[in-house]
Amino acid sequence: MVRRDAPTLLNYVVLPNLLLRLSVVMLRRGLLAWLSRVGVLLVVVCCCLSLLYVITCSPHADDRPGGVGGAPIGPAGREGFQALLQEREEQHQQHIASLKKQIAQLKEALQERSEQLKGMQDSVEKTAGKGTVGDVADDHSHSDLQEFLHSQLSRAEIHSGIRLPSEYAVVPFESFTLQRVYQLEMGLTRHPEEKPVRKDRREELGEVVESALHALNAPNRGGDKTKASKVYTPSDFIEGIARTEKDKGTLYELTFRGEQKQEFRRLLLFRPFGPLMKVKSELVETANMPINIVLPLSQRADKFKQFMHNFRTFKPPLLSSRVELNFRNFTLIQLNEEFSRGRGLDVGARAWKRGNVLLFFCDVDIFFTADFLNTCRLNAQPGKKVFYPVLFSQYNPAVIYGSHDHVPPVEQQLIIKKDTGFWRDFGFGMTCQYRSDFINIGGFDVDIKGWGGEDVHLYRKYLHSNLLVVRAPSRGLFHLWHEKRCADQLPPDQYKMCMQSKAMNEASHGQLGMLLFRHEIEAHLRKQKQRSGAKKS
Repeated sequence: MVRRDAPTLLNYVVLPNLLLRLSVVMLRRGLLAWLSRVGVLLVVVCCCLSLLYVITCSPHADDRPGGVGGAPIGPAGREGFQALLQEREEQHQQHIASLKKQIAQLKEALQERSEQLKGMQDSVEKTAGKGTVGDVADDHSHSDLQEFLHSQLSRAEIHSGIRLPSEYAVVPFESFTLQRVYQLEMGLTRHPEEKPVRKDRREELGEVVESALHALNAPNRGGDKTKASKVYTPSDFIEGIARTEKDKGTLYELTFRGEQKQEFRRLLLFRPFGPLMKVKSELVETANMPINIVLPLSQRADKFKQFMHNFRTFKPPLLSSRVELNFRNFTLIQLNEEFSRGRGLDVGARAWKRGNVLLFFCDVDIFFTADFLNTCRLNAQPGKKVFYPVLFSQYNPAVIYGSHDHVPPVEQQLIIKKDTGFWRDFGFGMTCQYRSDFINIGGFDVDIKGWGGEDVHLYRKYLHSNLLVVRAPSRGLFHLWHEKRCADQLPPDQYKMCMQSKAMNEASHGQLGMLLFRHEIEAHLRKQKQRSGAKKS
C-alpha cells in the first residue's frame, strides 16, 4: 500500500512547485513587456516634444530670407543671412570708430587743459617774484592794474553821492529780473520793458547773477558772521538794478530772498570796465522797518476811498508778494489854508515824533504793491541813500480800449506795455526817504502853491548833497489815469507844465496820431465803401 501510494504523493508535491516556477517566469516576461511598452511610449513622447520645439523655435516662413512658406532654405536664403550679418558687422565697426574718435577728442582736451594748468602755474610762479627782471615787471604791471581798478571803484558813485548840477545829470538805473529788463531810454520804437532780452545783455546779466550766487555760496573763510547757511539758487533772485557811468564802470545791486520770511540778501557788484569786483555783501531784515505813507489830499474823498480799497484788498496776479500789508492805522491832519502839496507832505513828515522812520511820499492816484514797499525799504538808507522810483503811468483807458464800455477792471489794466502807458521819468513826486534825511535837507519849499514844482525842488536838494540818489523804474508802482484840470489861477510856467502832463497822459504817440487824423481816416473809409458799392452795381 505504501509503495503503491508513494508516486501519487510525489506528484502532488511536484505539481505546485512547477506551477510556482511557471507563474514566476510569466510574471517576469509580463513585466519586461510592460517596461518595454512604457519605454517605447516615452521615446514617442520625447520625439513629439522635440518636433514641437523645433517647429515653434524655427523662423517663420515670411521671415526667412531663403524662401516662402515651408520651403527649404536655398542659396538665396544663405545670401540673405550673410547680408544681415554683414550689415550688423558694419554697424559695430561704425560704433567702434565713433568711440575711438571721442576718445581722441577727450585726449586732446585733456592735453589742452594740462597745458593751460601748466601755464597758470608758470604765471603764478612769475607773480610770486622768483628771480628775473621780467618777473618783477609783470608783478609791477599787476599792481598797477589793481591800483587802477580800485581808483575806478573810489571814483564811482557807489558808497556816497556826488554833487550834480541838475536833474538832467542823473544817470538812471534800470531794473531787471531773470526774464525782463525795465528801462527808461525807450524812444518811439522801443518798449518800456525788454522781453526777451537780447543775447548780449542776457549773457551779461546772467554772468552777474552767477557771480553773485558764487559769492553767496562761497565757504566762510573770513569769519563773516552774516554768512548764510542756505544754498542760494537762481530762484532766490528777486530783482536787481544796474547803471553804467561811461568813464568809470557798471554798478549792479542784486536782491535775493533770505532764510527768513522778511529777510533779504543784498549784493553790490562793480565792473570797472574789467573783471567784476565784489564790493559788499550784507544781510537786510525788513521785518522791523515800518513805512509812513504821507498822502496829501484836497477835496477828493471819492478817490481816497478807492485808494484805501486798493491798498487793503487788491494784489496784482503778475507780482507775487512774500510780504503781507500790515496796515495799522492812519492819522488825519487838517490844514485850513490854501492847498499846497509840498506844505501837506512837509507837515505830515514832521508830525511823526517817535524817532526816525522811512517815509513814502505818495498821491491818491497811485497804486502800489507789497513788493514795491520791499523795494522802498531796500533802496533807502538813513544818511546814505534816498530812493526816487520811476512809476509806470497809465494812458486814458477809454482811448486804449476803444470806449468806456470796454474798459476792464483795474487789476487787468496794470500791464506794462507800450500802448498802455509809459515810464514817468519826468516826475519826482513819489519818493522813499528817511525822516532824518528829509529834516536835514530842509524839507519842501512850502512857499510853492498849487500844482507841481515842490518835488523837483526837493530832488535837486538831494542831488546837491552827499547822499546817493537811486533812480530806477519800479514794476510795482502805477499811476492810475485820471482827467487833469489845469486851473486858470496857475502861473504861466506851472500852467504849461500842467498842459504838457495832460497831453502825455492821454495816449501814446501812435494813438494820439490816430485821434488827430480820425476825420481823414473816416473819409478814406467812406470813399472805399462808395467805390466798392460802385463796382458791385
